[in-house]
Amino acid sequence: MAYRNAILLILEAAIYFAMMLAILRASKRIGIGVFITVLGVMHFLETYLASVFYIGLPFGVVASPGSALLFSSKLILILLVYITEDADTARQPIYGLFIGNAVVILFAGSLALYGTADLSPNRSPDLKLLDEMGLLMGWGTALLFIDAILIILLYEKLRTWLGDNRTARILVSSTAILTFDQLGFFAGLRFLIMAPVDVLWSGWIAKMTMALLFSPMAGAYLSWVARQPLGRPKRRLWDVFGALTYRERYEDLLENIGRDRLTGVFDRGYFEAKGASIVAQAIEDDRPISLLLIDLDNFKNINDQFGHRAGDAALRFAAHQIGTLTRDIDYLFRYGGDEFVLLCSGLPPGGVQAMAERIRRHVSEVVVPETGRHISVSIGTASGGINGDTLEALFEVADKRLYAAKRAGRNRVFDGEALSPGHEDAAVAS
Repeated sequence: MAYRNAILLILEAAIYFAMMLAILRASKRIGIGVFITVLGVMHFLETYLASVFYIGLPFGVVASPGSALLFSSKLILILLVYITEDADTARQPIYGLFIGNAVVILFAGSLALYGTADLSPNRSPDLKLLDEMGLLMGWGTALLFIDAILIILLYEKLRTWLGDNRTARILVSSTAILTFDQLGFFAGLRFLIMAPVDVLWSGWIAKMTMALLFSPMAGAYLSWVARQPLGRPKRRLWDVFGALTYRERYEDLLENIGRDRLTGVFDRGYFEAKGASIVAQAIEDDRPISLLLIDLDNFKNINDQFGHRAGDAALRFAAHQIGTLTRDIDYLFRYGGDEFVLLCSGLPPGGVQAMAERIRRHVSEVVVPETGRHISVSIGTASGGINGDTLEALFEVADKRLYAAKRAGRNRVFDGEALSPGHEDAAVAS
């Protein structure tokens, strides 16, 4: 019986792990959420089996398929998510299982408050078992949270000694962390059900066996399966989700054509494609049109001192602040690295200075978290009819005035008549 159990356990483990690898591979098409959901469903079965279901194995070993098979495979599968996807994706099952089980424990604890009705004479809820499972699930999930982080960190650390041999790194990291987990999990079993010390050694032997089985399978998956490109999926009539996804992505593409990916405002291509017609239409309709050329001050210093991540944050913050002051009929473009163009239809020459000054003040209120500092902008303005009747003419005037504002000390607005704040000591004629 013991040897039959061992053969069944190993066979079941190999089939289960292969199935989970297939689901992980399919996540490239159907989404990682499917894999994480399956992992979460099996987590409940794992805890139940670890509470009540143990089998005899050769050499006097007694182990639970829940603890040995399902938990060991889950830990290595989370590591594979990290290797094949990224750290952000790997934290989803880690956090999800931890938070999900906390909710289960809280809900299960409230069931004792209900008055129950028996549907049949011989069936009544075993709330004591559910309570024990809840406590064991909470303890096991807390360990899993620590285990999953540790196995990823250890896997990366082992690169120093084992290089790019991923199978060896998975094996060493999994055996080390599963050993740590067995010590912690046995402490929980000892506290809850007074498990004998033999359970510690039996469970450890079973988990080491699973690590020896799963690690080569994981290495083979990384070497031979994960690297292979997926073939083009066939569209099937019943695949309604594929059709809906295609439609959503198509509509999203249409919506975001001409958008700058970093800031979300219109990009330079859209400015060059639509800007001239916006100005021409306003001139033809005898409507006021104003152009504001906005430039972040000392942007290169932000990149040099704090890095490009901080520079990107500064651009996003500036675009957001400018955008909060624009109207539905205005067009905000990211023209270059740190330059924005704002086209304001219906804004007369008398109002462009006030609009630019509001933007300057509003942007200066921002503190970029990555730097802990305020940012500022310099602005040059031009108005249709007075400074020109074409986009090129308005842009040229605004560009000269922008540089006049910068030479005057930055964090200024220049409309050709006055520098704000300050004086027009460095102004150029419009």
